[in-house]
Amino acid sequence: MNPTSPEELRALARKNLVPHFTRAEAWRSAELPVIDHGEGCYVYDDGGRRYLDGLSGLFCVNIGHGRTDIVAAAMKQMEKLPYWPNWGAAHPSAIEAAAKIAELTPGDLDRIFFSNSGSEAVESAIKFSRQYHRSQGQPERTVIIAREMAYHGVTMGALALTGIPWYKEPFTPVMPDVRHFPNTLGETIPEGGTAADLPSIAALKSIIDEVGGDKVAAIFAEPVQNSQGALVPPDGYWQELRAICDQHGILLVADEVICGFGRVGDWFGTARFGVVPDMITFAKAATSGYAPLGGMAIRTPLVEALWDSPDGGSFFHGNTWGGHPVATAAAVANIDAMIEMNAVGNVRELESHFRAGLDQVRDAHPTVADVRGTGYFYAIEFTADRESGRSLTSDQAQQIVRTVLPTAMREAGLLTRPDDRGATMLILAPPLIADSAVLDELVGQVDQLATAVDAFVGS
Repeated sequence: MNPTSPEELRALARKNLVPHFTRAEAWRSAELPVIDHGEGCYVYDDGGRRYLDGLSGLFCVNIGHGRTDIVAAAMKQMEKLPYWPNWGAAHPSAIEAAAKIAELTPGDLDRIFFSNSGSEAVESAIKFSRQYHRSQGQPERTVIIAREMAYHGVTMGALALTGIPWYKEPFTPVMPDVRHFPNTLGETIPEGGTAADLPSIAALKSIIDEVGGDKVAAIFAEPVQNSQGALVPPDGYWQELRAICDQHGILLVADEVICGFGRVGDWFGTARFGVVPDMITFAKAATSGYAPLGGMAIRTPLVEALWDSPDGGSFFHGNTWGGHPVATAAAVANIDAMIEMNAVGNVRELESHFRAGLDQVRDAHPTVADVRGTGYFYAIEFTADRESGRSLTSDQAQQIVRTVLPTAMREAGLLTRPDDRGATMLILAPPLIADSAVLDELVGQVDQLATAVDAFVGS
């Protein structure tokens, strides 16, 4: 079956393809984007129209589209060894990918366990944290603590950690023994104080006191939280999390599925904030989206302790495709390309330019409440009127996310993400290779979108 027109292609999508996190009316729309190919920071639809990729696919395509070197590496591996599992054996592609990732992680996070996605990576970290404590004679350590409004994935364990109630409601009951503490939205360190004085830290300590520090297995957090809009923590926040975990023997897990591989201006976000966690979960940009790959980096002493324990000996977890030869070959080529292109350095060099442009958009539009983020990861939050503090009505917020922004994006030639998880927002995460000209184009498009929101709210 070969559809011969855009209309036939969309009809076939409606007939056979079930979308992810997409409203039915959007999927049934004649305006449904069908992306055909990409090059650099741009993608093209099936009609040949060009769009700036303002979200790197889905926080994935850090090196940009159309890298023939990554494609060639995957093809070469497919010809040589298209598949072999990491069960009781290894293969060169996974070994090389693990070694390269270990060179990039902070501290002694040198042991790499591969999966296929971010959700699976988080699921793996949950299981490792519980089995690790059991192997050390502490089976009572089962409680996992995560942050309110944080997204950690869709598998049942990762979903339990996710702090967005309406994501979990259709699938209850979820995994028990999970608690949530407030994120850092709106928090600042009081004058003369430290991160220890933050309300979120006080709430975390209260939960630990209530549960019992000897019952907690791990604390999960993103370096920059995505949901609720690119929340950059106050100075010293991650050091405070590290100190709390050390005090109670709790494992600190950094969910870097979005932040990892350069998004916030270092290979891993925790490195930028100066902390070595016990585990890092990753996915998305590990291959720049050229093949599915996720995983976790674990501190070497933790793995050795589990392996050497009479109650351990093996991490009792695995999957068919984890560390797939083709995916890990793509990861190696992607990392090499990012180093060659100095992609992370590009973010550090141009992030202030990007931020300055977005701040100008905020100042020019009364409906832009805030600009949050760092590196190449930002959220634009909308309101009814910034100066008066007037909020959007629930109907206005829904219309902005579902109609106003998508329509303005099509007109501007931009693909990115309107988001309503805790605020009315536009999320921006361009490929890390974006130069100042691409960033200026993106900022100009955001300005167009803000103009559309101004007109809608004022109508």
